Amino acid sequence: MTSPPASPDESAPVSVRLGTVVPPEDPEDWRRPLTWVAAAGMLLGPAVALLWFVVVPPATADAPLPGTFVVAAALVAGAALTGATQIRPGWRFAGTLGAGLFGALLTVLFAAVLSSGRSVGLGSSPAVGQGFAAALAGLGGTLAAATLMPALARVPSRVRRSAVPAAIGVAVAALCVRLVFSL
Repeated sequence: MTSPPASPDESAPVSVRLGTVVPPEDPEDWRRPLTWVAAAGMLLGPAVALLWFVVVPPATADAPLPGTFVVAAALVAGAALTGATQIRPGWRFAGTLGAGLFGALLTVLFAAVLSSGRSVGLGSSPAVGQGFAAALAGLGGTLAAATLMPALARVPSRVRRSAVPAAIGVAVAALCVRLVFSL
């Protein structure tokens, strides 16, 4: 049986009791270039979707548009770029998949916010339908790319170790766009 602390302050860590907060062992430093590469990778797909929905909003949700393919490919390429910043194989997988999930979520949110409110089909606007299809296809391609990332973790060049998974993931995403619209 453990004895209760002598005073209520003893339950807090030593650094808090002394008034000094010790920084983590390896804090994320936003001045490092790879941090910006990872952030840019996570935001590549949503940025392309935002540009598409603002400049030339989709007019239909019945068939895939070129923008759907481009957004899905950008989601995969950005996720592979983010995963390439990681060193360990497991982290590369997790970083790629996490960036793809984050990008897909933002893509659907941007589509919902920027939709013109016109309902078609099952009650969604063309922007929401195309954005959701692009996000779903991008996730399929990201999953394909993420499974390849650990196998190429030992390749010395970051560009080469992410180019092959990104290319295969983009091809899978293009197939997934066709699959989503064929259902």
